[in-house]
Amino acid sequence: MVANRVARGLGFFWLATGAVACAGAGEEPGAPVGVAAVVDNGLAMNGLAMNGLAMNGLAMNGLAMNGLAMNGLAMNGLAMNGLAMNGLTGASLANPLTQKFLQYLVSCALSPQQSLTLTSGGTTYTFPGQLGLAPEWAGDRGSCDGSCQRWVSACLLARVDAAGIDREISIRGPSPGLFPSPKEISQYTQREATYFGNLFIPGQPRFLCLAPGQTEDERVCGASLADCPMTVVGSCAQDCALKAGVFGDSFCSDSGRFGAGQTYFESATVFLPK
Repeated sequence: MVANRVARGLGFFWLATGAVACAGAGEEPGAPVGVAAVVDNGLAMNGLAMNGLAMNGLAMNGLAMNGLAMNGLAMNGLAMNGLAMNGLTGASLANPLTQKFLQYLVSCALSPQQSLTLTSGGTTYTFPGQLGLAPEWAGDRGSCDGSCQRWVSACLLARVDAAGIDREISIRGPSPGLFPSPKEISQYTQREATYFGNLFIPGQPRFLCLAPGQTEDERVCGASLADCPMTVVGSCAQDCALKAGVFGDSFCSDSGRFGAGQTYFESATVFLPK
């Protein structure tokens, strides 16, 4: 296994299980969730990502209607104020899909020296950080601004898997946590697509552009791009201004052509094993 960014892929992201919701959704308050301070955990795997959740969670109403309030969550830290106050209860935390969502969220956002520990009903859950795309989000006083939101969103979108298959992918982009090792570059050579968007704002814009020459993204979209849970804007060759080859693209547009529409610096390009 390449030791420069191993994480788990997210194929079942919208989590229609009470894991995520729009701010303002009326949730029944449940048992409070105790949250320990973000602490060192010693996990130092920075390199590849794995996918393992199933496509049927990738439903808009799952992310938009249930559980945690994404845009409210961004205003608070990854601790009691950021989770329990935004809809996470002991009952929802006991759900394996909620646990999976938090696993991916924390592994994208926090560094290997950070983790999130929650206690509910006598059970303690620890979610280790990994890629460190938004370490400032940690703790009661943490927050997640626009750039933080877009980095975490790109990471989560890149980890979607339509079939829910466990497989390693290489996620790369203009962030230290996404910088590939030479070994990773040599072993993961099949460029797939670049992912970007913001899951923390109303409408939850989410996009992908295909690697030059690619006409499909079966891992994320399934058999047809028409059924993709993200907007496919076309080829990254026309969509992204910064083309960094094996290091991934950035400054990608939601319009399909750079210079028009909104541009996202925070992006995640996926490479598959050769």
